[in-house]
Amino acid sequence: MPVPPDPKRPTGRQDVTDPDRHGLDGHDLDRQGQDPLEAATRATRSLQGLSTELTARVPQLLEAMRSVGTGLELHSTLDRICETAAELADARYAAIGVVNEEGRGLSDFVTYGVDDDAARAIGRRPDGHRGLLGWLIHHPEPLRLAEISADPRSAGLPPNHPPMRTFLGVPIRVQGEIFGNLYLTEKHRGAEFNDYDLHMVRVLATEAGIAIGNARLYEAARQRERWIDGSVAVTTALLSGGDADDALEVVAEQARHLAVADAGIVLLPAEEGGLEIVAVSADNPRVSLGMVIPPESPVVSTLLEGEAVFVDDAATDPRMITKLSERYGPSMLLPLQSGGRVLGALATPRVRGGRPFTEAERTLASQFASQAALALMMAEAQRDRERLAVYEDRDRIARDLHDLVIQRLFATGMMLEGAQRKSIVPEVQGGIGKAVDELDVTIQEIRTAIFALQQGPAEAPSGLRTRVLREINMAAVPLGFKPAHRFLGAVDTLVGELTGKNLIAALREALSNAFRHAEASRIEVVIDATAQLPDGSAGVRLTVADNGVGIPPGGRRSGLRNLQRRAEALGGSSSYGPGLGDGGGGTTVVWEAPL
Repeated sequence: MPVPPDPKRPTGRQDVTDPDRHGLDGHDLDRQGQDPLEAATRATRSLQGLSTELTARVPQLLEAMRSVGTGLELHSTLDRICETAAELADARYAAIGVVNEEGRGLSDFVTYGVDDDAARAIGRRPDGHRGLLGWLIHHPEPLRLAEISADPRSAGLPPNHPPMRTFLGVPIRVQGEIFGNLYLTEKHRGAEFNDYDLHMVRVLATEAGIAIGNARLYEAARQRERWIDGSVAVTTALLSGGDADDALEVVAEQARHLAVADAGIVLLPAEEGGLEIVAVSADNPRVSLGMVIPPESPVVSTLLEGEAVFVDDAATDPRMITKLSERYGPSMLLPLQSGGRVLGALATPRVRGGRPFTEAERTLASQFASQAALALMMAEAQRDRERLAVYEDRDRIARDLHDLVIQRLFATGMMLEGAQRKSIVPEVQGGIGKAVDELDVTIQEIRTAIFALQQGPAEAPSGLRTRVLREINMAAVPLGFKPAHRFLGAVDTLVGELTGKNLIAALREALSNAFRHAEASRIEVVIDATAQLPDGSAGVRLTVADNGVGIPPGGRRSGLRNLQRRAEALGGSSSYGPGLGDGGGGTTVVWEAPL
């Protein structure tokens, strides 16, 4: 067995690159394709029979290897490796730089010996693009320096960085692939790192590669499990039959949580083109809710074509043209696509300077978006089936009302009219006449209900019928009673938006006048979408009649003039006449406009 180097030999500044010194017993512990466990075992066995100093450190090395191999969580494993390596080599500081997937920089940087205050003072962590850390990424070989600042490859230390002089760097391989580098600096008592430190740390790095490999497999399994659980939660929420907006919120929340992102954003196609933000999970979601990403955005066109967009820095990427992107860094924008149909998009941005998304995260997020899109389509189909069942039931009720109830009421009215003609008692004739009138009103109200039942999706809460009822209910509070009302025809579908807005304003004005001036105890409101205007064209007519005091001679007419102007602006007219009181007491206001 070869004799190890003399530890008393001067060690100045040196790069450990001699193949004969890459490991104890002449073995290269980092050789590609070699089993790491076998290499670590052989290297440990080779320590037997060596110098007293090296042999005395064997128990420490074995304890360090045992410590590194415990636990499965990746980041805690990296922390443990740093601490163990520092103790083994008697170094003040230790760090692990994790090489990114492109192999051109660092995706993570784990430190030991630098407290939180010092880390905040230093600021941004190294990216591995230059200096010794960058050199080690492209030259994964052990490196030992007596003076960092004297090496031409050093880029110097950033402001507020603790002073560091001695340096020892060793690559960490996982299953033959470079995972990162282990760095040690500032050996205690001002000493330099010697050959024995290098050998010990390299054996530890080999064991660390095994531990990291296990931790990565465990982390990947946990990550897949979390994304699967998130997909199940989204599917359950979408198919539970609850509110669609709440279900989209679940998609945004799950995406944000699973991607460890600063926000989760769901976008759906906007009516005017582009994508509208309809659900946000973030610390301040209302800032961007409702924003429309214009159709000229390159990102929108790509997403609507069913392709994902991955951005390294949303604040500087020229494809991101909205102000919303200025606050974010790495971002994933994924199409919600299923069966060749793009329903919308899902965005998961991280804060500026945040960790880039790995290839595994991109794959899992894309699968999650596809699952969410499938759940959206299934939920939409389920809601369509439920709506169809409701419409079929409403259509059946409308037919029954028309074919049975109205016909019976009409027959009853005919019988009463016949009885009225045969009666010679005036009081009986008057009572029967009132009963017939009430039947006519009931028939009209049933027909109004039939029209409402036959409405399609236009029966939304913003329909004209609902707005009229809202005005009537609001007027009932100051009046002390609720005005009677009737609807003739399909008011929600026949009356346009502009005419509807003016009709509501006219109704509000008429009800207000009845409350403030009429002193009425009875008010009737009729909305007739089947009216015929004086010129023979189809129109809508609003009639508001009361039994109040009427309009006094010489009284103010400002409200009536407002009604007139609104009607004339639409090509209609407004008038008033006798009301519902005895002898025509009260006022009837008629407001009409073309459809």
